[in-house]
Amino acid sequence: MVAIDPKFAISVRHEHERRFALTRSDQRFLVFALGALFAVRLLAMFWWPFTDSTEARYAEIARKMVESGDWVTPQFDYGVPFWGKPPLHTWLSALGMKLFGVGAFGARIFIFAASMGVLGLLFTWVRQHRGADQALVVTTVLASSFMFFGASAFVMTDMVMVLGTTLSMIGFYNCMMDSPSRRAWGRWFFVGIAIGLLAKGPVALVITMIALVPWLALTGRWRELHGFPWLSGLLIAAALTLPWYILAEIKTPGFLRYFLVGEHFQRFVVPGWQGDLYGSGHQQPKGLIWLYASATFLPWSLFFLALLPRAGSCVNEVTGNDRDWHSYLALWVVAPLILFTPAANILPAYALPGLPAAAVLLVSLWAQVSDQPGWWTRSATVVAIGLVGVAFLTLTILVRYQPGTVTHRSERALVAAAQSFDPDVQITYWGGRSFSAEFYTQGRVQFTDRIATFDSLADNGLRDAVAIPESIASELAPFLGPRFDPAGQFGHRVLFVEDLGQEKTQ
Repeated sequence: MVAIDPKFAISVRHEHERRFALTRSDQRFLVFALGALFAVRLLAMFWWPFTDSTEARYAEIARKMVESGDWVTPQFDYGVPFWGKPPLHTWLSALGMKLFGVGAFGARIFIFAASMGVLGLLFTWVRQHRGADQALVVTTVLASSFMFFGASAFVMTDMVMVLGTTLSMIGFYNCMMDSPSRRAWGRWFFVGIAIGLLAKGPVALVITMIALVPWLALTGRWRELHGFPWLSGLLIAAALTLPWYILAEIKTPGFLRYFLVGEHFQRFVVPGWQGDLYGSGHQQPKGLIWLYASATFLPWSLFFLALLPRAGSCVNEVTGNDRDWHSYLALWVVAPLILFTPAANILPAYALPGLPAAAVLLVSLWAQVSDQPGWWTRSATVVAIGLVGVAFLTLTILVRYQPGTVTHRSERALVAAAQSFDPDVQITYWGGRSFSAEFYTQGRVQFTDRIATFDSLADNGLRDAVAIPESIASELAPFLGPRFDPAGQFGHRVLFVEDLGQEKTQ
């Protein structure tokens, strides 16, 4: 296939700009909306507590990395390696806490920076191929989708991986379109692969290949791969990823087998997988990822439904003269869904790598089949963005001023209450492990399910506090003895604090 002339590509872009143009008031509204969403997410970074189990677990692993100074092996517990995921997201959270202090802002700030990187990449790419107006709409659509907004500063692996897959997909497309910086974009493709491998592992590469291989076959562009910077790109990816994988296996032998076989095969195909070292597998109906994807892209997935009356025109766009663009986006959207359709253990966040393409595909198809946005489109867009912004702002305000209504899975308030009696209080939790409690006590917490543990609290030389599930608090309280007084209920736990003055008078 003959490479596209850059002048022709520019003329195509200008044609799209003429067909889809925003008014000045539209542009101002979208810029304001992005600023408002940014402000709400920034507030939430400070005010939202870490909740069990996902975010608190990864934040605690990062905190242990800062405390221990071990930047090679993340620790699930003191001295227990965490083999479940590569450490790039942990490095980012640990670096943030190293720079800004151990807390929510430090743990989240560089995850937030990764999400801003995704938005920046997408805006630049769409502006290059479809003009600034479509780029602005795409950026706002993605930023205001429920999953992306929520995950944009959430301490976990997925957003960092999405930065890698987005960079890879954009780099590959620009390289294949014979842009002036073709070889540079090809190398950026491999940098994105490296980011994905260090953020979540081979799954990032698999998702990318599921999108690219069919696209190359459908468009015939596989013939142009001879111009791809394979040697330099592979060297870049190897140099960025192999040192950590080798060091991790040397430092904790067995890592590669567990990570590659257990986490990347058995987790997804074995219902109720029992080999998970850090939790348990959950059997879900196969194919549920498609429903998750629709939910994660709300409210904008509803706009796809609005395109159904123009389904024929949309199909023509995907398969017609502009098929290289639209088919690329469509395959990018469905790649993670195809991968996880047969999976037995999935989460809604697994659909996240396809959301950037979903935003571009929605806006691009809408622009092609509807031309200029009309009154209905503008009104529906304002309502959609407003609903997302108001919903998250309301939750953020409730977290700040009425934390008991939305933070039942966080131990921040309980720990703060216990420490108000004595900063060096020893807190003991009855029942299972709480990563949130570990984080907010900076590891100074113990867990037990043995009543005999209560007897040892009398002579440990510390002021003690005990957190017991509300459902059994009345049964266990007598075993604490008269030295412990209830100090309030926090979420589903009741806090009992030792009264040292009472002990002295006895």
